[in-house]
Amino acid sequence: MPNLYVVATPIGNLEDISLRALRVLREVKLIAAEDTRKTRRLLTAYDIKTPMTSYYEHNKLTKLDRILDCLKEGDVALVSEAGTPSISDPGYELIVAAGRHNIPVVPVPGPSAVTTALAVSGLPTDRFTYIGFLPNKAGARRRALESVVDEPGTIIVLEAPHRILAALEDILATLGDRRLAVGRELTKLHEEVFRGTVSEAIKHFTEPRGEFTLVIEGKGTKVRPRLTEAIERQLHQMYLAGATAKEAVATMAGETGLPRKELYQTWLRLDKVWDGEKDSY
Repeated sequence: MPNLYVVATPIGNLEDISLRALRVLREVKLIAAEDTRKTRRLLTAYDIKTPMTSYYEHNKLTKLDRILDCLKEGDVALVSEAGTPSISDPGYELIVAAGRHNIPVVPVPGPSAVTTALAVSGLPTDRFTYIGFLPNKAGARRRALESVVDEPGTIIVLEAPHRILAALEDILATLGDRRLAVGRELTKLHEEVFRGTVSEAIKHFTEPRGEFTLVIEGKGTKVRPRLTEAIERQLHQMYLAGATAKEAVATMAGETGLPRKELYQTWLRLDKVWDGEKDSY
């Protein structure tokens, strides 16, 4: 029986495609693509000549029967504009319909902006809640955020550049000035991962461009920073460069979140090892 393959494709860098995904895209009878222009770039890059049809938000119901008919004759691959189909992208209805017709639905895993951003966020990864794109209107957006205000796990949302500042303002008003990581243009040429607080992100993204994935600290997920050998080496480098204890402690407190008192005590302890000299603080 033919299969419906749900194929993850790169979210930016075209090299982020699996060998299995390339094989499936070559072998299927048809590719149902959310954005045929972007998928064409991928197919051209790997010399794949499989026929393609559009399958996006505004035609996904009218195209459903045609794709199901194709599945009677051979395998079909479902791909989204980028990343994993049906995750905030078209695909859900087709997958459900295939199941109703007893058509095997086969996942071909790969890139996802959600897990990519989470992995580099520096926030807890053992539990997270994904709420997709926030609503366009402010009232609905705040209600969506209020629904996760007590969520203990990390929260992940997607946002467009023209709404990112409004979204950050509503996150600040609803969830408070939490830690977050903002992934912009992940895996692309102008990739950026900003880590800080919500208020700091508002000041940072004054001219936002690109696609945004926000990874927000959950309630009760605060992780106490700890002193590491890497931090001690940084203190040593600052000492060798002539920094005073006050300068070094202020800098490292801002970068690591460690208490100034703990950093100063560390400076005094290591100072004996370095030279035995004392800096006034």
